[in-house]
Amino acid sequence: MIVKPDSAIVAGVGPERGLGAALALCFAAKGLHVFIVGRSSEKLNTVAQAIQAKGGEATAVVADVTAAQDVAHCFGVVRERGDNVQVAAYNVDSNISAPFLQIDEKTFTALWRQNCLGAFLFAKEIVAIMQAQQQGTVFFTGATASLRAKPPFTAFASAKAGLRALAQGLAREFSPQGIHVVHTVIDGVIDGDRARNQFPEYVAAKGQEGLLQLEAIAQTYWAIHQQPRSAWTHELDLRPFKEPF
Repeated sequence: MIVKPDSAIVAGVGPERGLGAALALCFAAKGLHVFIVGRSSEKLNTVAQAIQAKGGEATAVVADVTAAQDVAHCFGVVRERGDNVQVAAYNVDSNISAPFLQIDEKTFTALWRQNCLGAFLFAKEIVAIMQAQQQGTVFFTGATASLRAKPPFTAFASAKAGLRALAQGLAREFSPQGIHVVHTVIDGVIDGDRARNQFPEYVAAKGQEGLLQLEAIAQTYWAIHQQPRSAWTHELDLRPFKEPF
């Protein structure tokens, strides 16, 4: 009997100090071959090299997950290896701050495509793979806005709420088939390159203990992946202990 190797796939891998990269590094450290997916070959190569430097294995796939043909190509690469895909994470996130009357159709649609439509295309592919395996964990990374819309993030919230609804529907349909579908609510600011580059004053004011640490989030994802089937979590929220809610 041929035993297939295990792998993971992470969509939405950007800078090395970002959640997508942290998840990929974590999964690789657990012995999984990791497919890392993103739009920047330069960033993907940096993350792949970081994984390999720590003894892990990674395949970089340049793809725009809002384009069906790119997603099909990405999963063609996954299927070509023939691994058991144990865990998948849709970590694509895009946010634009704007008062409602300043949001145009193009912006609203772009946010929906990145945060929701891409997740739909990703789910169609990964669920089919895990359905054949009768096992696997799929994570969808949400945000505070997944649960409530607050200006000036109304457009972002509508997209994230759609992502949450998608995850709920998938969980109810496919959990009985052995597929663990998880929606995570990231309720706070992640201590990564994006926050440090875009609003450094806010990051400094929060301090390290006021920010979500990348490795801590990744460890939580892995712990959820390892849950026994008799006690699965579908949705959980993560925030620094000092974060008000």
